[in-house]
Amino acid sequence: MNRFAVILAAGQGTRMKSRLYKVLHSVCGKPMVQHVVDQISLVGVDETVVVVGHGAEKVKDQLGDKITYVLQEEQLGTGHAVMQAEPVLKNKEGVTIVLCGDTPLITKETMESLLAFHAEHKAKATILTAKATDPTGYGRIVRDSQGAVLRIVEHKDATDEERMITEINTGTYCFDNAALFEALKHVGNTNVQGEYYLPDVIEILQNRGELIAAFQTANFEETLGVNDRVALASAESIMKNRINETHMRNGVTLIDPTNTYIGAEVTIGTDTVIKPGTALSGKTAIGDNCEIGPNTEIIDSLVGDQTMIKQSVVSKSEIGNDVTIGPFAHIRPESQIHDEVKVGNFVEIKKTIFGKGSKASHLSYIGDAQIGSDVNLGCGSITVNYDGKNKYLTKVEDGAFVGCNSNLIAPVTVGKNSYIAAGSTITDDVPENSLAIARERQMIKREYVNKLKEK
Repeated sequence: MNRFAVILAAGQGTRMKSRLYKVLHSVCGKPMVQHVVDQISLVGVDETVVVVGHGAEKVKDQLGDKITYVLQEEQLGTGHAVMQAEPVLKNKEGVTIVLCGDTPLITKETMESLLAFHAEHKAKATILTAKATDPTGYGRIVRDSQGAVLRIVEHKDATDEERMITEINTGTYCFDNAALFEALKHVGNTNVQGEYYLPDVIEILQNRGELIAAFQTANFEETLGVNDRVALASAESIMKNRINETHMRNGVTLIDPTNTYIGAEVTIGTDTVIKPGTALSGKTAIGDNCEIGPNTEIIDSLVGDQTMIKQSVVSKSEIGNDVTIGPFAHIRPESQIHDEVKVGNFVEIKKTIFGKGSKASHLSYIGDAQIGSDVNLGCGSITVNYDGKNKYLTKVEDGAFVGCNSNLIAPVTVGKNSYIAAGSTITDDVPENSLAIARERQMIKREYVNKLKEK
């Protein structure tokens, strides 16, 4: 049977009090609507339709061109939103799952269970429900003595007895596709808000004698809808715990999971240890047997095996195997740190290839450079790459030794196995196997201080 998905992502989200479109707010580094789309793609559907409104272009930029988009110009309720998908889906046979773009915690397992339950019961509509400890504000699921669904009653319309019901409507549904769009034609807006509500489809189908089913998920947290910053923080916390638990069960040690922040798309190898205060985000991939942290941030970077990074920041770069970075190092974008490199405290590296076995142990800036293998950059080594208008390349070839407090004025090349004397400012290329000294000779003026005092 064909499967379709309609994701409702048109609401402005005024309660977020944000210029950012609601469904684009991130949970563990990924926009909420992207979480929903990614999970439904794992289920396998023939077509996904995203209903957009405010911020439509930004949503399209985020989700890409594999999605079908329909525009809800006026936000006139959930039923009205689904109506916008009619030109795309109305003549197709199959089942349609309707999801909210602000429910980032829902999983493919729950979606698959809902779809399977819907098919097994041959229902025209199936409601995803959950047990809520505090159901205040939610629509209640009213069942008969046999457990069949009688109706959904909104909190404000419920009797005192109905308000005691803890099974709630999550806002996620499965429908027979043809029945859905035929019933939507009969949904009215004679309510206080003047809106067209999707749950009215349930009542319409029920009045026609169609079977309505309800599948109750065991995990209420998955159904959390994010409407404000408080709910956003709750979703972040739940997702963080879920991600951290997954990594730990896959062989990663998190010393303090409560204070470890791992993005939804991060991968980590076995026997790697993550220490407190570490934040891994984007498409970061960490290898096996690494030690990361404490207080380390790694963004969109690749890290090899047996590498140690502590109290440092790495962004959009590649780090090899057996590398030691930190404490207090900064690896900026487009850097490639090869195997067995040591980058020590207060070293900044930017857009640089750093060769195998090379070292910059402390207090250096290496930018726009190509550093060969087995190079030693002494304390205070600086590549002077910027003249105020343009950036220039510095090359330090294999085996070179750069003494402390040296300035390499780019563009410049230091040849293989060459030595740069400490305190030098190098403006010209240095040939292989050479010693370059570029500094003033020391001068001593005896009794000079006494003469100053006499004045």
